[in-house]
Amino acid sequence: MRRSHRAIAVIAIAASMSLWVGASFAERNADSRDSQVTFNKDIAPILYRHCVGCHRPGDIAPMSLGTYEEVKGYAALIREKVIAREMPPWHADPRFGQFANDRRLTQQEINKISGWVDQGARQGDPIQLPAVLNEKEKISEPDVVLQMPEEYRLDAKAMDEYVYFRIPTHFKEDKWAQSVVFRPGNRRVVHHAVAFIETPERFAESQRKNQAPPGRSDVWTILDTEISPIELMDGTTRRVKLDAPVQDNGCLSPDEDAGGGFGSNEILSVYAPGREADVWPAGTARRIPAGSNIILQMHYSKASVGAEKDRTSVAIGMARTPVENMVGTRGIHNEMFLIPPGAENRTVTACWTFQRDVRLISLMPHMHVRGNSMRYEAIYPGGRKETLLSVPRYSFHWQTLYELKAPLPIPAGTRVMVTATYDNSAHNPHNPDPSRAVRNGSATYDEMMIGFVNYTVPKPLDRRVMRIEPALYDAYAGEYELSPGASVKVLRKGDKLFAETEGQLVELFPVSEASFIIKARDSQLTFVKDSEGRVVELVIAFSDKLLHFKRTG
Repeated sequence: MRRSHRAIAVIAIAASMSLWVGASFAERNADSRDSQVTFNKDIAPILYRHCVGCHRPGDIAPMSLGTYEEVKGYAALIREKVIAREMPPWHADPRFGQFANDRRLTQQEINKISGWVDQGARQGDPIQLPAVLNEKEKISEPDVVLQMPEEYRLDAKAMDEYVYFRIPTHFKEDKWAQSVVFRPGNRRVVHHAVAFIETPERFAESQRKNQAPPGRSDVWTILDTEISPIELMDGTTRRVKLDAPVQDNGCLSPDEDAGGGFGSNEILSVYAPGREADVWPAGTARRIPAGSNIILQMHYSKASVGAEKDRTSVAIGMARTPVENMVGTRGIHNEMFLIPPGAENRTVTACWTFQRDVRLISLMPHMHVRGNSMRYEAIYPGGRKETLLSVPRYSFHWQTLYELKAPLPIPAGTRVMVTATYDNSAHNPHNPDPSRAVRNGSATYDEMMIGFVNYTVPKPLDRRVMRIEPALYDAYAGEYELSPGASVKVLRKGDKLFAETEGQLVELFPVSEASFIIKARDSQLTFVKDSEGRVVELVIAFSDKLLHFKRTG
């Protein structure tokens, strides 16, 4: 009987052991399967997040990385590039600023890609393959797509030219754009593009200044526009003359000079290689006034490898929630620099002082092929200095819009300094000619120095003109001075109010009893009264400017 009990016990223990061993083996097998890195489970999500926005058919990258079949032939090269942190491209110094669109891979993601290649680059279970989704495809369907009026044909010769296309919007009321996506028709030849907003008043002004070629007003080149006395034409591009005055340190120039800044609520969006689409959060948008046209400035650049054609379009998504903040753009630039022949590390600066409180949302350096580095610094009213962005290895072939993780408040009086360096030496492999001096110009073989800054300001009053009693205008008529030599005269003529400055007379349209607009510009003029009801000041808000004119008469 005891033997029988012992036998039963041994059998039970043996059975338990076999179950444990079997379970342990199964668990180890499962662990082993989980530790196997596969494309579908591990690598595809990384590529979809960081790479396929550009590595897809018809985009700027040289190959598509959307499927296992497309990726496997490049597996070793991908491993090499991500370990060296050459891909995905990201040129900002990580010590300064935090950016929402930081493309850098984490060390864990790099390890996964490396391990996948080391394990034989297996495909894995197709069920584990995620849907392709990247930032560009998170944008909702556009409300309107505006396309060039017709295909533009480029002949077989090498060229570097600017062409402008006017596209009517036919908007019957002001619209607020929350997303703008450029759709280049031919990325082989579209070097960059800018979409400008042309109001009806601006269109009339443009027609007076620049007569379009006979028979059409929707396509023209720089040859059909005004040229500055310090510039010369080169085909359909222009550059600063070699003997024009030189100012490398643009911070010594007044803000409005060529060494300072240009501001525009007229820029809708920009396309450049590597730059992502403009998508602003709910409540933030750009205004497109009723009746506006969109002007596409297309910079075409190609080698002599055959004829090409292009028909670019712009897809716009409108705001679906109330707009609280208006997007504006400031270009902090220097046009008067000169880079000597062979100069290996030439420094050029430009500065701009914000005249009203703004919130910075993104930064975009822009130079051409000799551009080496660019740094943005803010000098606050109290003297504190902060580096906003540093790009020590600028790439003309990959121009990034650096989107701040959170809007940065910039108080009025803050001076933003942009410092760029250029390499015009033979050591620069992209330099077309180290033997020539280089000035500012629109062609790729010339140079530019622009530190773009996108910001928001509170949305101004709606541009709905209202009727007010013309007798109120008598209280506003008078002289207003910003500084000696800078003044505005306000006049009533019948039942209309006008502002006169530097001999120009513009009509003011009321949007409230005390606030007025100028239809040609996205500006607002407000008359301020003291405690006794007397008008003592005229405040003009335009983009990032807030000008206080004191009443003098």
